[in-house]
Amino acid sequence: MKLQFVMEKAGRGNAPDYVLVSSVLLLTGTGLVTLYSSSYAFANRFFGNGLYFISRQAVLALLGFALFFIVSRINLEFLRGWILPIIVGTMALCVFTFVPGIGIMKNGATRWIRLGSSTYQPSELVKLALPLYLAHIFDKKNGSLDSFSAGIMPPTMITVIFCALIYLQNNFSTAFFILLNALAIFYLAGIRLRYFFGAAMIFFPLSVFFVLTREHRLRRVISFFLPQWEPLGSGYQVRLSAATIGSGGFWGKGIGQGTRKIASVPEIHSDFIFASFAEETGFAGVALLFVLFAVFAFAVYRCALKSASPFRRLLSFGLGTMILSQILLNIAVVIGALPTTGIPLPFFSAGGSSLATTLVMCGLLVNNSREAEYV
Repeated sequence: MKLQFVMEKAGRGNAPDYVLVSSVLLLTGTGLVTLYSSSYAFANRFFGNGLYFISRQAVLALLGFALFFIVSRINLEFLRGWILPIIVGTMALCVFTFVPGIGIMKNGATRWIRLGSSTYQPSELVKLALPLYLAHIFDKKNGSLDSFSAGIMPPTMITVIFCALIYLQNNFSTAFFILLNALAIFYLAGIRLRYFFGAAMIFFPLSVFFVLTREHRLRRVISFFLPQWEPLGSGYQVRLSAATIGSGGFWGKGIGQGTRKIASVPEIHSDFIFASFAEETGFAGVALLFVLFAVFAFAVYRCALKSASPFRRLLSFGLGTMILSQILLNIAVVIGALPTTGIPLPFFSAGGSSLATTLVMCGLLVNNSREAEYV
């Protein structure tokens, strides 16, 4: 196949949505600055190098933007021809987490694989691969969605397999999160409501069972409803996170001037990085950040609604919702509105797997914006 077809400008050379592109750039830049500020003291203390986390994140950001550029211009019909290898490859990476010598166990969880001197979390790739597959299969089977065996069973099985693999990695929160986002795509594709009721009757009791059969999950739920039950245990991080956010006041303490990030909140540069941002920028900074998130959401869903085909519409909706719901879930956990999970904050949290994958997802969103029929 000719290179011109593979890298053909999406939308016959149309310009991308510059609001979307600008919001991605601003979010990534803000995230890198926040990570540098929140991680320097911790990295200097435990690794002897204050730039340990930010240097790794910057390298993955560069890689992510290179992939962002490629997928923002690739012909999506060409990409659809590679759906099966993408799904099989993603499943294989998830299975590799259980293989000794390849998979890495941390704190009882096998969520990572070793790639030379680096690591990668395959569940992050699922957040990209599954919406891509679901958009493709629902577009392809648009005329048979009333048939469970022909139209609903294949995407259901793929979704369940991915969620099961992630759950077996001792990553229940991510498995549940991906399942909910997949169901949103099912709904937008036009699946009848009776199937959702049936799914709820199966997955709700299973979810309760999964929570009750693991001590650390049960402790998190109890600490959420009874914060003083274990103040120095499972409720410790959230309690100190809320205090850190409140200490920022209206204007914040200034970039790099936060003090609670030094020792108060464990791993503040990771899943709780929003607390560090709130301490240093205050209510004003948080309000501006939410405006930026809202602009990103507006650009994503405007593009989805104006998409030229069902595949593009479902893909934009699925990827955009995957990113935005992760943002809302992370912040809800950090402020104590939901039980603690292991969901990172996109664009901000330390972890190249999350940032690089998020930028690839944004590249596909920009790709679709070239084809969107704006009025």
